[in-house]
Amino acid sequence: MRKVSRRGRRFRLKRNLLILLVICIAAGLLWCASVFGRINSAATTNPMQKADVGIILGMAMWGDKPSPGLKERLDYGLKLYREGIFPRFIVSGGLDRADYKYTEAEGMKNYLVEQGVPENAVILENKSTSTYENLKFSQKLMQSKGFNTAVIITHTFHGQRALEIAQELNYNRPELGLTDSQVMSMLKYKTREILAYTKWKMQQLFL
Repeated sequence: MRKVSRRGRRFRLKRNLLILLVICIAAGLLWCASVFGRINSAATTNPMQKADVGIILGMAMWGDKPSPGLKERLDYGLKLYREGIFPRFIVSGGLDRADYKYTEAEGMKNYLVEQGVPENAVILENKSTSTYENLKFSQKLMQSKGFNTAVIITHTFHGQRALEIAQELNYNRPELGLTDSQVMSMLKYKTREILAYTKWKMQQLFL
């Protein structure tokens, strides 16, 4: 009887662990589906109001030049700038690798200046290493220069997290300028964004 009882307890333990595992997997899948929906629902602010500054969120440099993905953000920012939505940029992003010559922000400024933007219309934020730091450090620059409103420029898949962070930081009516990507794998980047968004929601609990 004692052996049967032990076997019975082991069986119940295994069954309960299996049920718990199934519940966790199901909850994880539901969460991923929910986040995927939020990622896909982000859109450019419409109608867009004129702002004091356009903040371009950083992305990888390829050596001395912006990566193709970062170039998409820059080109979309240039479009809004030329439409008169804002008169100046904050370009935000730190050093990708110790052997790189430029930070992301410096690389972005170089690109914008090459496209005809005056140097004094591009403000560098070149210490950040995450989206949260992009927006936090850019906000401090805005405050130091008396700027009140901003258009946050990034890719569509990244827009929801960027907007939520800006709202958490109490940006004044933050607007989004979002561009789709023609050069990046959306399977890769949206999967990464689900993980990054999950990390952000956990981080938000402690702010």
